[in-house]
Amino acid sequence: MALAHSKVTAQGQISVPAEVRRRLGVGPGSVLEWDEEGEKIVVRRSARYASEDIHRALFPKQAPKPRTLDEMKEGIRRRVRERHARR
Repeated sequence: MALAHSKVTAQGQISVPAEVRRRLGVGPGSVLEWDEEGEKIVVRRSARYASEDIHRALFPKQAPKPRTLDEMKEGIRRRVRERHARR
């Protein structure tokens, strides 16, 4: 039995029913992920990954080097300065 129904607009948009939003814990600005599982389409709240998960995906053979909070903050500052430096 279906949890809820949505109608697709002419622009391809849908509204997520309130009960589904409550169950998923989503609100304005939330990102939903659509996935195909066999003959079903599954909609779920997009996962948020920890930096360690991302590091493990990029560098599967290396464990991340432990860093202090001050080292991480300095790395972020350096990256922001590099990214937003005028060229």
